[in-house]
Amino acid sequence: MIFETHAHYDDEKFDEDRVELLSHLLRENNIGNIVNVGASFRGCKDSLELAETYDNVYAAIGIHPEEMDDLTSENLDWIKANASHPKVVAIGEIGLDYYWIKDEEGRAKQREWFKKQLELAKEVDLPVIIHSRDAAEDTLNTIVDYNKQSERKGIIHCYSYSKEIALEYTKMGWFIGVGGVVTFKNSKKLVETVQAIPIESIVLETDCPYMAPVPHRGQRNSSIFLSYVAEKIAELKGMDVSEVERITYENALRIYSKAKRN
Repeated sequence: MIFETHAHYDDEKFDEDRVELLSHLLRENNIGNIVNVGASFRGCKDSLELAETYDNVYAAIGIHPEEMDDLTSENLDWIKANASHPKVVAIGEIGLDYYWIKDEEGRAKQREWFKKQLELAKEVDLPVIIHSRDAAEDTLNTIVDYNKQSERKGIIHCYSYSKEIALEYTKMGWFIGVGGVVTFKNSKKLVETVQAIPIESIVLETDCPYMAPVPHRGQRNSSIFLSYVAEKIAELKGMDVSEVERITYENALRIYSKAKRN
């Protein structure tokens, strides 16, 4: 079975077939556990509702850096209160995204809330899911500091930086999330990263409904397409696909320690 470590089945693109996918289609296509990840505050609530509805679905709750309006003390209090829920396995996705934010004031605000959510994760003793775009140095520096304070690790989701930075994360015991981008022709950096880091540091993810792998690039993504990601990693690592699926499943259970084997 494949462990889907990062999905967004609360997205409206799944409104027509969400029930079919989560109730039986994913399982019939070799997908075991699924972590539905909050981005907005509404997404956090929806993720928890999905986790309560389906046995094999778990929730991560946190506020994405692009959802700045949702970053309030009241919302963080809700996240803290629900972190002890048996189906909540992580705080995320949280982090830094400088793609649209060019001014230092806006970036500083992101860093402030990122650190507050990391502090919350440490307080509730949960791993974190990190979103980072165009913010390699600030993200790494923040995680290095956080890693000194907390024994809990996390996943660098949708990894897009160099293999050298990835190795810094894996040396600290963190995991690298690999999805459909690894199958793209222009994915040189991610290909090099997968080749450089140990398989024991890789988890499979889709970020669905986004970033479907080749040969479905441009379509709505779903966890069913994770087989293509596993096949590409197996090719790059010189491994059997079954071993990639088995090891990455065990990796996911290690980081999401509240999840049960499925």
